[in-house]
Amino acid sequence: MTAQSTNLEYLPSDLKKELLPKHVAVIMDGNGRWAKRKGLPRIMGHKRGVDILKDLLRCCQDWGIKALTAYAFSTENWGRPEEEVEFLMTLFQRVLRQELREMLQENVKINFVGNLVALPNALQAEISHSIEQTKDNYGVNFNVATNYGGRQEIIQACRAIAEKVEQGLLQPDQINEATFEHHLYTAGSCDPDLIIRTSGEMRLSNFLLWQAAYSEIYFTDTLWPDFDRSEFKKALLAYQQRERRFGKV
Repeated sequence: MTAQSTNLEYLPSDLKKELLPKHVAVIMDGNGRWAKRKGLPRIMGHKRGVDILKDLLRCCQDWGIKALTAYAFSTENWGRPEEEVEFLMTLFQRVLRQELREMLQENVKINFVGNLVALPNALQAEISHSIEQTKDNYGVNFNVATNYGGRQEIIQACRAIAEKVEQGLLQPDQINEATFEHHLYTAGSCDPDLIIRTSGEMRLSNFLLWQAAYSEIYFTDTLWPDFDRSEFKKALLAYQQRERRFGKV
């Protein structure tokens, strides 16, 4: 896909433009199982998963979806085998370096959410560079949740608010949803309309716990490395058949 503005001529005819989610979030599960089924090392599943994510990002660009958030690495993922964690850190760094030029051409705005200070210094530098280089882009907002945990996000927001109260910068009766959201990693981003989880697991796994309050959730048995555009279309069709009332009649 060459550099261009959002082009809806690629939108499948059975999808309704006016009912598309503005923000899609994905829990990319099943890379290891996909590799195991094919008799490959787990790292090959992660490599394939990156290709799927890249195409999904371009699909959002093609079909007019404004934001995509990917659960790339959770706070719990540090418990995986050391060599796998090291590979993932290196993979993130390499992909950022290699894909930045195309991201700029595609007008993608990159952001990272999570406790980034715990990441390797070289990866932190690559992340800072990619955010700075794409900050003025106005295409798809691509949020990468890295070393992210929903509970931890809520705790750090509470601590930040408590410190402001202690310093006299904020009164307790001034704390509301907007105040709280301002202190989350995702401050400034709209909540996801649709959360997709692959591989047959049916849980959020500590992902966007505050933000998912009124998200539609779509589960599929498809493993992430097999989640192509046709599978994405199935998720969007299911989303468009739901009635979102937000607690109202």
